[in-house]
Amino acid sequence: MINFRDNVKKMEGYVPGEQPPPGSRVIKLNTNENPYPPSPEVMKVLREFEGDWLRRYPDPMATMAREAAAKVYGVPVDWVMAANGSDEMLALLARAFLEPGRRIAYPMPTYSLYITLAEMQDAATVEIPYDEDYNLPVEGLLAAQADLTFICTPNNPSATVAPVRDLDKLASGLKGVLVIDEAYTDFADENALGLVSRYENVIVLRTLSKGYSLAGLRLGFGVAQPAMLEGLIKIKDSYNVDSVALRLAAAAMSDQSWMKGNAERIKADRSRLAKALEQMRFKLWASQANFIMASPSRGDARYLYFELRDRGILVRYWDRPGLDDKIRITVGTEEQNQILNVALKELVK
Repeated sequence: MINFRDNVKKMEGYVPGEQPPPGSRVIKLNTNENPYPPSPEVMKVLREFEGDWLRRYPDPMATMAREAAAKVYGVPVDWVMAANGSDEMLALLARAFLEPGRRIAYPMPTYSLYITLAEMQDAATVEIPYDEDYNLPVEGLLAAQADLTFICTPNNPSATVAPVRDLDKLASGLKGVLVIDEAYTDFADENALGLVSRYENVIVLRTLSKGYSLAGLRLGFGVAQPAMLEGLIKIKDSYNVDSVALRLAAAAMSDQSWMKGNAERIKADRSRLAKALEQMRFKLWASQANFIMASPSRGDARYLYFELRDRGILVRYWDRPGLDDKIRITVGTEEQNQILNVALKELVK
């Protein structure tokens, strides 16, 4: 008999958004992928990739990628750690700071992987609910005084931003580690990267999955003071970033104009999509991400999800309290958004 730890037996595990097989004729607006291609600089490196780089182990510290990130973020190289996606950074933080008897806190609803990571470490969870407008529950999080506090901003699934002033208050008042997960910050008006230099207990996470159109690459960063990163480096895999990823990451980050140009296109399309949804009487929350959370006026989100799916349009739906009357829609291309709008207008009549 396979004898897993008791907490693993009880876990449900993280459930990713639906990934249709390659070649499927669907409009995929369910996992917040960038609808535009990566930088031509990335594709150039990929075409010219040398086989000898695959024969040998990669740089264990992914220096090339870290140097590119440090230049973009305006921090020293030893303040940057590379990982196999920002999800690996989250997992390393859980592994480093959580165990039975320790606690993790986060506002809810938010990125559900946080719950899974706590369950993996058999740690206690403290869930502080957002209010209806998704204002960050600062006082509740301060009262929790958890060993690890996760804040996703812009938040997934609400797409709302936690003001830097609120994060500053948290950082100064928490005894434990504050993790600011900025996976969607390339589409936002502000970010919290400046807090890293002021607080040794703060780490900001970034990813190339969203703004850089590299969700399939799996490359993310943690930005923190060296004392924080020193402990995380001890427990990472020996070669956690492969040779392909570190070179393509460096190429992507060297082309900021491409990333920012696509981000501006998405922000413009986001505004148009939001206006169309409002005209259909959806309730919206102010999005600072590449997706929109929307609640239909009649609360029939589950119905819309399945009807759209039958029409070959995938959006995200969660059948749980607080979210079961909402759908999350990734901002697609102008053509994809228009097809979605036509389908929704038919369904909400």
